[in-house]
Amino acid sequence: MHPTPAPPPRAARGREIASLAAFDRVAAERGSLAGYRVQAVDLTDRTSALLRLDTADAVFLGCPMAPEAAARVRATGALVFPPVPGLPFDPYRGRPYTPEELFASLEEGYEATPDARAHAWFRRTTGDGDVFASMLRAIHDDAVSDALDEILDGCRVVGVMGGHATERGSVEYAGAARLGRSLARAGFTVATGGGPGAMEAANLGAYAAPFADSMLEEALVLLAKAPSFRPSVTEWARAAFEVRSRRPGGSISVGIPTWFYGHEPPNPFAAHIAKYFANATREDGLLARSTAGVVFLPGAAGTVQEIFDNATPNYYESRGEPRPMVLVDRDHWTRELPAWPLLRSLAAGRALESRIALVDSIDEAPDALLRLGG
Repeated sequence: MHPTPAPPPRAARGREIASLAAFDRVAAERGSLAGYRVQAVDLTDRTSALLRLDTADAVFLGCPMAPEAAARVRATGALVFPPVPGLPFDPYRGRPYTPEELFASLEEGYEATPDARAHAWFRRTTGDGDVFASMLRAIHDDAVSDALDEILDGCRVVGVMGGHATERGSVEYAGAARLGRSLARAGFTVATGGGPGAMEAANLGAYAAPFADSMLEEALVLLAKAPSFRPSVTEWARAAFEVRSRRPGGSISVGIPTWFYGHEPPNPFAAHIAKYFANATREDGLLARSTAGVVFLPGAAGTVQEIFDNATPNYYESRGEPRPMVLVDRDHWTRELPAWPLLRSLAAGRALESRIALVDSIDEAPDALLRLGG
């Protein structure tokens, strides 16, 4: 697997328009849309502007507009990719998802939400091998990556990896939540796989960072009433939204889940959710964006894979100098799933050797990360 490429230059991003407010600002300040990329913006009420402005070499991605406006911008040299009807998602979207967006209609049950409907579409179209659907998935995932890079530009991102099986109410869940809170309070942006279990706990902890410590304790008690997303994603998600409604305004963190694992819903504590159809793109992208290091909590096959997916570019220094890697739970990573001895052997005599650590408890992880240069 090749490393995820570096984000595009800021100059290229400066030509992107992803909101109606940005469209109006560019139209007023520059008087031209020449060379711009307008992404998933409803322009049906901007016909007069589109008939007047220079749109040479512009690109309109999934922007509804009046027929006369579409005809005019095409005639002046713009490319117009029209919206695709009937999809439960926008392949041209210009920003990450929000929890409210993915869980809209939750009051009718999880199956009615855009998240569940997108997964149903994914399963249906991957089964029939439709090349058009494959193209739409690829466009969507690339747009999500671009939006995520813009959100994380300049952030010190720490990835927290861990399994989905960790239940609310457990000691392990509470520990992962404290970890997320400590990282957020230290100025890091927490990024997780965006799903349930330890991933949700880390996003929850980051969300709780601005509040008194008692807020997290109260949230843990409330969430324990729905310990798992099985058997009911609906009740699991409702408990999370109740925590958020009681204490709005938590810190921002990122979740990077996938529809590939349809049984894993995204957790509502990540402010920005970059959800992918392609799991390989999602996993490599999550690790590549963890610029300040990665903390690996106890997990199973998926977490083991992530350890060595992260170790490989660190070993070859293909993304620059190695980034810190902290493995949590000595017994787990040396006896149950002995990834640590192999990682240590790989790192011996290389720059990576000074960027890895094994700690006994979650509470030691933030200090270890800082010690390694995170």
